[in-house]
This record gives sequence, C-alpha cells and structure tokens, in this order.
Amino acid sequence: MKPAAPLRALTPLSLVLLLCLAATPARAATLQVGPGASLQQAIAAARPGDVLEIARGLYHGNFVVDKPLTLRGVQRPTLSGDGHGDTLRVTAADVVIEGLIVRDSGDSLKDQNAGIYLYPGAHRAIVRHCDLTYNLFGLWIEKSNDVRIEGNLITGKRDYNSSQRGNGVQLYNTTGAQIIGNNISFVRDALYVDVSHHAVFRGNRLHHSRYGSHYMNSYYNLWEDNDSYYNRGGLALMEVRNQVVRNNRTWGNSDHGIMLRTMQDSLVENNVVAGNQRGLFIYDVEYVTIRHNLVVDNRVGVHLSAGSIHNQVEDNDFIANREQVRYVGARDERWGGERGNHWSNYLGWDRNGDGIGDVPYEANDMVDRLSWRHPGTRLLMASPAVQALRLVSQQFPLLRVPSVVDPKPHMQPNNKNWSTWYGKHYPGQ
Repeated sequence: MKPAAPLRALTPLSLVLLLCLAATPARAATLQVGPGASLQQAIAAARPGDVLEIARGLYHGNFVVDKPLTLRGVQRPTLSGDGHGDTLRVTAADVVIEGLIVRDSGDSLKDQNAGIYLYPGAHRAIVRHCDLTYNLFGLWIEKSNDVRIEGNLITGKRDYNSSQRGNGVQLYNTTGAQIIGNNISFVRDALYVDVSHHAVFRGNRLHHSRYGSHYMNSYYNLWEDNDSYYNRGGLALMEVRNQVVRNNRTWGNSDHGIMLRTMQDSLVENNVVAGNQRGLFIYDVEYVTIRHNLVVDNRVGVHLSAGSIHNQVEDNDFIANREQVRYVGARDERWGGERGNHWSNYLGWDRNGDGIGDVPYEANDMVDRLSWRHPGTRLLMASPAVQALRLVSQQFPLLRVPSVVDPKPHMQPNNKNWSTWYGKHYPGQ
C-alpha cells in the first residue's frame, strides 16, 4: 500500500475563506403558495428568512407565524378567519406581512380577537399595504418593539354597536412603533395607545369611530400630520407627558377636537381644530406650549378647567367660535403674555397701528355671559350700549368672574386661509 499523502497545512488566506463560508447562512428562498395549497403547511415548511409569495385566492384558517418570514400577497389574496380567533397570529420577531386582505376574525373582546395579532416578542414586525376588514381588532400589538404599520386600510365590524367593536390599531406596552399613513374607520377607537413610548404617528386618517386616538400613559411620542374627523372625539391625549402634537387637522367631531387631559411638558403647535362641539378641551394641563393653532367655528373654542396653569399659549387664532372660552377657575388665567393671540370677538382698538390691541382681551366677561343666556343679544354686539356694558363690567370687579386674559391681542389672524375651514361640522349638527 502507498503511504497516505500528508495533509497540507492551510494557508492563512484559505483559512479565512473557509471560515467565511462556514459563517454564511443559506440564502433565503422564495416559495410560491397557490390557491388550494395549505398556507399553514407552507409556513411550517419554510426556513427562517424565506419569502412566501401567496397567489390571489381565498385561504381559510387561523394562521400562526412562528419564525422570521415574509408573507407577500400577489394580487391581493384573502386570508379569512371564518369568524373564529385571530386570523393571523405572529409570535416571532422580524416578520413582514404585505399586500394581503386579512378579514373575519372572531368577536371575543375577552380574547382580543384580531385580524393580525402581534404577540409579545414580535419585535420589528412590518405590516404594510394590507386591507384589514371585518375584524374585531384590526391590529393588536403587545410588548413588541420597533414595529412599523404603514399604508393599511382598516375597517371594523360596522354592523356592531360601537362599544362591541374592537380598536383599529391597539398598542400596549411597546416602544419605537411607527404608525404611518393608515386609513382607519368604523371601529371603536381608531388608534388606542397605552404605555407605549418613543412612537411616531404620522399621516393617518382616522374617522367614523368613537375616538380618532385614545392615547394614555405614554411618553416621548410624535403625533404629526394626521386627519381626525367625524368621530365623537378627534385626538384624546390623556395622562401623558413629553408629546409633540403638530400639523394635525381635527374637524367635524361631535364632541372635542383635541383633548389634553393630565398632560405635562409637551408641545401642541400648527394644528387646525375646526367645526367640533368643543375645539380644545384642556383639563389638568401644566407646562405645555400651545402655539400657532387655528381654532375656528367650534361651538366652544376652548374648554379650560381643573388647574390648567403654567402653560404658554401664544400666536393662536381663535375665530368664529360661538363661545371662545369656557373657563372654570378661581382666578384669572393669563394667556399671550409674550406675543398674544388673535380673538375674532375682540372689540378693542389699536391707536398706534402696531397690530396689538391697546386693551386686554377678556373671555367670559359680563357681555359674554349675557350672550350665552340670551343668544339674541349677539345682534347688538357692536352697539354702543353693549360696549358700555363691557367697560362697566371691567371697572367694577364685583361684576367680574375669573377669566382668560390676553394682554396683547392680535388685531389680525396669523392664518389668512382660516375661512376654508369654516362650516366643517359633524353631519346633522
């Protein structure tokens, strides 16, 4: 027998190449799932990182994704839960769901049945360009961080009473969520957010629901460029701090446009609040900057109460609200101390032409209260007799009640296009 050939030592370059090959994972495969095939079996057979391309068709079942996969619809296939449980449940991280119609979840509020349920640990999930329809909850997202929910159409069980529906998107105990460009309607609350921080809510349309946003116990979030309309309430931000609420439009809601309740250290700017029963509802709010907002044609422009103090309220336009401010407090509240606001019912004068009224604006004076009790007196609002009554009430403190006082009222509004938002009321009101 010939002696075995001696083993050749690996060169350093060969060793590096061998280690790289060993460390390189197998390439993700793209697998086709056609009508009549078992989608759940395809999920089970797939390897982490694979892409399942689901052809147009109807797929029945309660599907579970327990590994990192992409489920990509081709020509809008439909996944139906047939009225039971969650239609699609995700229990793994790094799952992508796109281009699907997901419908017909169960209707158990106790079990939180959802079209798509992102279970705790489903971090970095992406759900985009899907239709979620006739589910109890559209998306339930729990203890899953850095999720992205983008460009979806979400509608609830329209034939159910509002209290028996679930929410469009429910976030609970999450961080880093991005809720972008979704259209959500006919649910209980379009967005329900609880104990969820460092999130972005941008470019969503929230309508025909109880609340456009029901938002609690959440910090360091951005709410930007959203439309909330034809709800009972537009944006309800409660028990929160460190929020940025900017460039939103909330109009035609049957109760409030924007509710700020128990809020601190936040910024509310450049929003349009139009045609609501109450424009801004401010309750127990401190150290919040409210600036450059247009509050127009609401039945009550601002409802202010419960020790809402130490706020900066500057450069806002309060125009054509039937009651500019409904204030409940034991002492005057000073707004506009630095730059002032515009009040369309201000009847003072500007002798030096600097654009700032020479006498302070006071909400809720004797004339305002008289017009609330006897609306017909508004026809005489600019008459000398009414002006004399207003001056008398200012001179005799016994006739005053605590009021919002603006020492630098603007003679002209900042928003020159305010009239385009006039008349946008809730249907039937």
